[in-house]
Amino acid sequence: MIWFKKYDLAHIAFLSKNNMLEHLGIEITELGDDFIQGKMPVDHRTVQPMNILHGGASVALAESLGSIGSYLTVDHTKFHCVGMEINANHLRPVSTGYVFGTAKPIHLGTKSQVWSIEIVNEANKLVCISRITMAVIAV
Repeated sequence: MIWFKKYDLAHIAFLSKNNMLEHLGIEITELGDDFIQGKMPVDHRTVQPMNILHGGASVALAESLGSIGSYLTVDHTKFHCVGMEINANHLRPVSTGYVFGTAKPIHLGTKSQVWSIEIVNEANKLVCISRITMAVIAV
């Protein structure tokens, strides 16, 4: 298990309140031994004018999952994790339903972390692949 301590969804629910996650309807749905998953609706909050998923919304989902994942791997009394860089390749349009993201660490260092995030549609087809680099900084 990669997490700093034992967490469950109830313990981390506060991370989705009163911020962009709540505004976009992003929900954390699963916390595995080495991954975090979430979902986001494809609706008026997350589409572009052509009524397809906005690339920025996909990046918001990816960054949210990578950031929360990073946060859960460190001692919060000693460290904060902040985003340094994110990239994304948008592979398939989505116009209805939900998209689902899974974030897994590639590197968990003492100064930086790198996470890979795959976003799929309801048919489990890849919509977006993203990678985020997080800085681990002392409090």
